[in-house]
Amino acid sequence: MNEIWSWVRSILLALALAFFTSVFLVQPYRVEGHSMDPTLHDQERIMVSKLSHTFRSTPDYGDIVIIDSRVDRERSWSDDVSENAIYQLLSPEQPEGFLYVKRIIGKPGDVIELKNEKVYRNGKPLKETYIKEPMMVMNEGKWVVPKHHVFVMGDNRNNSRDSREIGFVPIDHVLGKKIFSE
Repeated sequence: MNEIWSWVRSILLALALAFFTSVFLVQPYRVEGHSMDPTLHDQERIMVSKLSHTFRSTPDYGDIVIIDSRVDRERSWSDDVSENAIYQLLSPEQPEGFLYVKRIIGKPGDVIELKNEKVYRNGKPLKETYIKEPMMVMNEGKWVVPKHHVFVMGDNRNNSRDSREIGFVPIDHVLGKKIFSE
């Protein structure tokens, strides 16, 4: 009986450690769609550091991040728990399609402008060697990134649902930063 109890404790401890790690430290994600082509591809797996989300720090320009695209709602600790891979195994009925992989283009106070098939930050065109093709700007626009928010875009600019459509992303909706892909 002691041996069985020892196994049960070990398994429970391993599950608790894995849960803690994936909520606060690192978590795997799968890229859904083609908005990050050619940098990341549909169904590619990436590992994401969640430390920036845990400590609410602003990501750097060019960081590839996971965002909660539901920018019109408050996030809570229960969101972090329910988006955890272990929790999803136990409760597979989760809403899908709201976690996006994007690139940080603007930080608080930046002026982002789209014109002449280019993105300008604070009046200077960005050197974007990672984009798939020149951006077809249907409607030129100009945005000032508010405090505690970021402006994100996909690398496949002509096929990306990003800040141009969903709006500014609150810092607490930036769930983590890509550290490597598999």
